Amino acid sequence: MIKLTLPVDEKMVRTLKVGDEISLNGRLVTGRDAVHAWLAKEKPQEIRDLLQNTMIYHCGPVVKKKGDSWEFVAAGPTTSIREEPYQSTIMKEYGLRGVIGKGGMGKNTLKTLQKIGAVYLHAIGGLATLIAESVVGVHTVIKLEEFGTPEALWVIDVKDFLTIVTMDSHGNSLHDTIFEKSNKRKQELLKKPFTL
Repeated sequence: MIKLTLPVDEKMVRTLKVGDEISLNGRLVTGRDAVHAWLAKEKPQEIRDLLQNTMIYHCGPVVKKKGDSWEFVAAGPTTSIREEPYQSTIMKEYGLRGVIGKGGMGKNTLKTLQKIGAVYLHAIGGLATLIAESVVGVHTVIKLEEFGTPEALWVIDVKDFLTIVTMDSHGNSLHDTIFEKSNKRKQELLKKPFTL
């Protein structure tokens, strides 16, 4: 298990390889469709420092307010491929070092991971309440009124958020490897005569 503390520099990220188990700590942000579109199209200057050398988590959290502070109740990953049209642009524009989500991403994101020195970390779906326990603080929330709770950009602190590298800065994608192996096996099975 590699303990990774955010923010993180390119040199450290380039040491990570597909299959590495990561315990993620430090400050990161959440973002789904509305946030990605906003970041790509409007390029807001006021949040550049928040994104530099950190990671964006594809997550639409369930939250509750306690007095003046927020608490995450559920924080499961969202399917990442939805953000493929924006991800490459956002990573290069804001200096992100990683993306966290589920299901992997496409070729454009993989190329960008190689180019800028970043990774894709897979978080386990179905563990929303368990992952929420690793959110130890909510620093702030941006665009809450405009986008709503799940689509807002939440700036959070995490401790021991467990993930695995499934796309690295060396051009490797566990998602592609599994797809290729599965497809090959499927073709082999389809060639065999069907019997009852």
